[in-house]
Order: sequence, then C-alpha cells, then structure tokens
Amino acid sequence: MMGFTKKPLINAMLIATLGMLTACDSDDGKNGEVGAVGKSGVDGAPGAPGADGASGQDGTDGKNGSDAGLITAGLTRLATVPAGAEVTGAFITEEGDLFFNLQHPSDANEIADADGVLLNKGTVGVLKGLNVNKLPKNLISSPVPQTDKERQTVMSAYGEYQVVAQAGDTFGGAMPNGLGMIFDKNGTAAVNTSGWPDFNGFVSTGANEGYLFTNWESVPGGMSRLKLNKSDSGWMVDTSDVMMLDFGQWGTTANCFGSVSPWGTPLTSEEWGNFGDSTHLWDDASASDSYGNRDAFDAYVDPTGATSYVPNTYRYHYIVEITNPKTANPTPVKRYAMGRFEHENSIVMPDRKTVYLSQDDTNGVMFKFVADTAEDLSVGTLYGAKVTQDLGSTEPLTTGFDITWIELAHGNDTEIESWIAQYDTVEYHNDGNTSYLTDIDAVAWASGASNYPTVAIGGGKVTAQQPMDNRIAFLESRKAAKAKGATAEWRKFEGIYVNQKRAEEAVEGTDLVAGETVNDAYVYFAIADMDKGMIDDIGDIQLSARVKDCGGVYRMKLEAGYDVSRIEPVVMGSTYRSSLNGAERCDVNGLSQPDNVIVMDDGRILLGEDGFQENNTLWLYNPKVND
Repeated sequence: MMGFTKKPLINAMLIATLGMLTACDSDDGKNGEVGAVGKSGVDGAPGAPGADGASGQDGTDGKNGSDAGLITAGLTRLATVPAGAEVTGAFITEEGDLFFNLQHPSDANEIADADGVLLNKGTVGVLKGLNVNKLPKNLISSPVPQTDKERQTVMSAYGEYQVVAQAGDTFGGAMPNGLGMIFDKNGTAAVNTSGWPDFNGFVSTGANEGYLFTNWESVPGGMSRLKLNKSDSGWMVDTSDVMMLDFGQWGTTANCFGSVSPWGTPLTSEEWGNFGDSTHLWDDASASDSYGNRDAFDAYVDPTGATSYVPNTYRYHYIVEITNPKTANPTPVKRYAMGRFEHENSIVMPDRKTVYLSQDDTNGVMFKFVADTAEDLSVGTLYGAKVTQDLGSTEPLTTGFDITWIELAHGNDTEIESWIAQYDTVEYHNDGNTSYLTDIDAVAWASGASNYPTVAIGGGKVTAQQPMDNRIAFLESRKAAKAKGATAEWRKFEGIYVNQKRAEEAVEGTDLVAGETVNDAYVYFAIADMDKGMIDDIGDIQLSARVKDCGGVYRMKLEAGYDVSRIEPVVMGSTYRSSLNGAERCDVNGLSQPDNVIVMDDGRILLGEDGFQENNTLWLYNPKVND
C-alpha cells in the first residue's frame, strides 16, 4: 500500500515581549514596571505543501487463520482421526466416557501419539479425562490437521485419546490368536486377519468397570469382549478376562454398527458379504464372486473342503443379540424375525418392543420391528416404510417425508430357522436356475398367490409349486418390502439411534433428563451418500444432487407408542463438487459422508465420518441451533 506524509500548516504569530529596563556597567538602576501585553498579530500566510513521503514496503503475508469461522452453524469438530481411518464405534457410557475406534488407518502412519503408540492398524480407544455429558454449551473446535503428527494421530478439542487395544493384541498370550482375528468354526485356521473395529458397546459390571464389546467388520466377521477397569490413569484391560466370541457352526459376517438394548444385551449387525439383491446368483458356479465372500464363508463352515455345498447365504445378514453378556459364556443369538438384509444398525425404543432398523446398501429400505413381548426379539411383526416426499420440494436441506408403515409379516425365530435350514444342502449349478428366492417369488407372495411359482417362470427350486408361506418377508426382506410397495430407494442408510432417557421422557412423561423438560425426542439417522435412487428423478425419493456424496442427517419425531410418521432433515454436507478430486469434493468444514450417529443426554449428537477427507472427523452437532 502507498504511504503519505501529512501536509503542515504554518501559523505566524506576533508575540508580545516583556519590556525590561537593563542597567549599564555603572550603578544598577531601579527595575522598571512590566509593560502591558500587546495585541495578537494576524495569522501569517499558509506555508507551501510538503512533498509526499516515499512509498512504504509491502508487509509480509499473515499466517493462515483458523477454520473455526467456516464451520456450519451448530457443528463442532470434536476430534479428527489419523490418515486413512474411518471414525467408528462411538459409544457413551452412563458416566460420560466416550469410546470410539480408528478403522483401517493407513499402515504408512509412522509418528507415534503422546503415549508412544503408532496408529497404523485397527484401534479401539477412549477419550481420557473427559465426561462428554458435561461438555460446555459453547465449544471450541479441534483444528484441521496441518503437520505430519497431527495427520497421523488423534487430535481432540477435549480430553486425550487413549488407546485401549489394537488389532492383533494377544494380551500377554491371553488371546493367542490376536484381537479381531477370525478363525474357522474349529478354531484351527485363520480365515480373516483384517482387524477392522466398528461398533463398541459397554456393559457395566459395577463402578468403573465393565465389558467392552467391539465388532470386527470382515467376512467372516467377529466380536470381542474385553473386561475393562478405570483408574486415574484411564481405562485398562483386565488380561485375565478377554475373548473373541464364539459364533458357532455358521459364524457371522461383516459385524458393522450396533447398539445395546435397554435390558443390557449388545446387538451386533451383519452387513455386507452377500450378493445384495442378486441372491439368485449365489449358487451359480459361473457368477462372479469378486470379493471372495463365498470362499470366505466356505473356509469358515467347511475348513476341510469335504462337501460341495454352497455356503448358505440365508444363514447371514441378521441382527445378532448377545445374551448372557456378563457371564463366562456370552451367547450370540441371531434374531431372524427382525428380517434379513444388509443391517447397519438397530435401535430398541424404551418400550422394549419397538425397533427401528437401517439397511446400508443401494436402493435400501427402512424397517420397523415390533415384538410381541417386551425384551423378546424372537417373535414379532416386521414392517417396511413407504415415504411421501414434500410436494414441490427437492432441496435436501429443506425437504422432508411422510411415512406410512406397510406390514410385511408376523414371524418367529423357530419357524424361520426351519426355512433357512432347507438351503443348507444347496449345490452349485450351471443350468440357469436357482435354489434361492427370486423377485418372481416376491411378486407372487405379495399378490396373495396360494402357491409358489414354478422354476420355469423364474421361481426358486426349493419352494417351486409349494404352498405359499411368509419366508420371503424374513429371508429376502427387501424384495418383500418392495413388492408390497415400501420405498426401496435409500442409499447408504447408516446408523440409526435414539437417546433412551429423552425418548422415554418425551413419550411417557417420566422425568429422566436432569435440568431440562423434554417434550420432543427424535430418532436420528445418517445417510452417507445421497445418491443413486435418492436423486434419479423416479420413485418416492427425488432429491436434487446438490449434496450427493457429502451426505446428511435426518430425524424422526417420536409419537405415542414410539411410532414415527415424519422424516425431516437436520444437517447436510456442503455442496458436492464433482469437478474436484479427493477431499475437495466435500468441504472439510462440513459433513463428509456421516456414518454413525449417537444422541447425547442433552440432545446434541455425535457424528462419525467415513468420508473423502484425509482426516475424518468426529463431529458434535447441536440441533437447537437451527431448530
């Protein structure tokens, strides 16, 4: 910037002098009197302008400012995770301990954290020195990582991330095969060693102690249970009580997110690992198994290769309840009546009967299950949601949906398991037919046909021409829901969650939330990619592509009986920029593919990212800011 000097103005003044009589060298005379002050003279003419000063030198560039001012209103960057990692497993204990995991961090991370731990493999951890339920109302944000150390470790605005355990840990030989490592049904050969931790669920056994259940998302999948004790130095593993759960003859798959039921049983979700909506290809020997999932299941259930049977895909993709969680033998029980699909999460309402479930896939369905009896998830009715979009509205941030629940069927685990068993001896074929249920079977069932169709018109060989039953509602829940008219257009429908205290107070009027009267409570859910069927201009959901893969969060207000009839948007990612590459496609100061959501006691929500960013974020969002 150019520099200038001020132009001086010179004022001449006549100054009166004080007259004084001064003596000569001779004798001093007497001093005379002081004369009167003279009149002020007139102002003199202005002086000539001064020359402009020389231009100053340009200043040096200032340092980059903080990103905090750019964050969407209500969003706080609570923590960032190391390069390559997804934020998984967020769980808050009653005492306010916040657990969360680092799934698949980059194996190139080579800078240790403050405790000297390298974060280059699947990691289970907790924020030490923090009660997350007592966070202040006005929060600071953790900065976007800039240095190599910030990029390769966990940065948190509050508390300090403490590593509890990492994939492969043996705990001094107490878990010889290693944490997260999956072995066949006989426990003799490793079938998966990826070590991807997902959901955490803490079951207390007393003050400052309890069991931490952690999902390991792989095909086949698994779940660990670690006994933890808390002291002033943080949470420590009791190495005398650690295990990988035994999922029995059939095992489990891709244990993704989950929840803990109101009666204290962890619920783990089986997600990917099948052929999605193309089950009819599962027993086709010529069909591509690009991810090797059939081979992985085969290695688990038939490690010697003694049979030619196809691993029964109907044995997988359910909610699994861990019964007897505090005993020496916690027992996984697959809850078939809650439907078979790519489960991301299920959340049980305070009535201990109503359950909302999310399907993480392209063209997925939102489901509801209502148990016949409280705390018994083995028998009940399954529903699919049909949504009606707000008329004339397509902007994701302002467009909501009305919900109509379509009843699919009533079922019980015992009967459904008997149907599943009929597919245990299916063999590979090359004749163009399938043993599994098809879209044609679903249409016949939905139309009220008395018998299953023949194979010749596209039915399954196991059920061909047999009397119609409700198996398709529980073995091919998406096909059944779609055939009945439910909306099958959701894309990457991720975590779904409710705060039990807020829900019960809002619906039942029970005073459970200290310092606040809760009149309204919500079930929240995240959509990682608002893409494919959500923006294709056909069907029930026809949103604009503005947000697209940046994703967003919705909520459903709880009504009497823990029903929901309305979906409304809460917070969306920034505008998706398809012309850019990598992380720049979604603004670093907004959501980037939110995965799981946890509702805190004060109504704020935690959002874990599985996005484009180099360092994904664990966000805290306050819905009241924009209500």
